[in-house]
Amino acid sequence: MHWLSKKTTKIIMIMPAVILFTVFYLAPIFISVYYSFTDFSGIGAAKFIGFKNYQVLLNDKFFFIALKNTFIILIGITITILPLSFIVALLLEKPFRGSGVVQSMIFAPNVIAPILVGLIWLFILDPKMGMINAILRSIGLSDYQQQWIGGKTLTPYSVAFVYLWQVLGFYTTINMAGLRSIPADIYEAAEIDGANYFQRIRKITIPMMKNTIVINTILIITGGFKIFETVKQLTNGGPNHMSDVLVTYMYDTTFTSSRYGYGMAVATVSFVLCLIFSIIYLANVGKSLEQKEG
Repeated sequence: MHWLSKKTTKIIMIMPAVILFTVFYLAPIFISVYYSFTDFSGIGAAKFIGFKNYQVLLNDKFFFIALKNTFIILIGITITILPLSFIVALLLEKPFRGSGVVQSMIFAPNVIAPILVGLIWLFILDPKMGMINAILRSIGLSDYQQQWIGGKTLTPYSVAFVYLWQVLGFYTTINMAGLRSIPADIYEAAEIDGANYFQRIRKITIPMMKNTIVINTILIITGGFKIFETVKQLTNGGPNHMSDVLVTYMYDTTFTSSRYGYGMAVATVSFVLCLIFSIIYLANVGKSLEQKEG
């Protein structure tokens, strides 16, 4: 390909990735937005109805229940995954006897199929047949039994905990990679200057891990908006949509009720909210970095 210019060669090399990204990411987004302005039911032609689906959505109490549950889960996983994965990464940073086994145990839930994760925790959390309530009954603490899933109160918190258990190893691995990218001589110089372990963490590790923390936060935000299999397996959104999140409500509306147009409106709003949260977070991070550099 010596006869091609460098610019042309670069374009040819990235074209397959651009085509795949367009077909599998951009095109579905535009198609979803288009159908959100129609009354498409999956059969027949789609009739353009303007913003009617969005007007209905603003008065849909089940949508706002799903939105509330999504935000509870999102806040819960953000304030737990970020510090926990960082602490676990610090503990595992230096090899010790059995550290490989511990790392494998922490990462293992991340490679389990989400549906299987849901089944495992359904066996543990089910109010009637679950392990936790069974243990409470067996030791005479029946009064402390809870409706861990399927109720109006605890379900979002239970889902957040299950999601934390599933992905903790993934974010720990990212943090460990970030920790290992920090030059050791910086720590050595700080130690010579008399800095203790916690001072080194506060003054060196955390500032130099900012890019890693930003990546983790964006992944957590987008992951929180996409939680589906766990809720579907644990509660199926019930009873009466009380434990739905945005994605399960969109799925039920689209494929169970055959309201494709309305389901695409829910999907579009979910996408926009996720995008807004990510942009606001990145803008604030960028502003804080500029202030420190200035």
